[in-house]
Amino acid sequence: MAMTLGGGGAEPDVMVDINTTPLIDVMLVLLIMLIITIPIQLHSVNLNMPAGNPPPPTKEPVVVTIDIDFDGTVLWNGEALPDRLTLESKLSQAAAQADQPEVHIRPNKLVEYKSVAMVLASAQRLGVTKLGMVGNEQFVK
Repeated sequence: MAMTLGGGGAEPDVMVDINTTPLIDVMLVLLIMLIITIPIQLHSVNLNMPAGNPPPPTKEPVVVTIDIDFDGTVLWNGEALPDRLTLESKLSQAAAQADQPEVHIRPNKLVEYKSVAMVLASAQRLGVTKLGMVGNEQFVK
């Protein structure tokens, strides 16, 4: 019983191909068993959150509004400031408070950028930490 690869003998040729059908069947069965045994994934995350309520804020924050008009006039809570020194003295008083007020800057849409930059630079230099740009009806159009 020798194996011949040539076609010269009377014996039939040996089958060299591998039958892969049983291997594919076994892999499909294993894949189906894997899919069935995987736990169902939930689309939510369970968090253990604290049950208590946070205390309410002790007081409302103080808000200072600085409006910058189209011609560069600076208004502190609606009151026109004559010069930059007055603005800086008010900003330094606000920065010196233990609980700083929120400073909202509302520039007009037509004002030059240098006027807005001057107010922002003064506030930063003097130590105002609660500072924000707020849009108004003249700015949003």
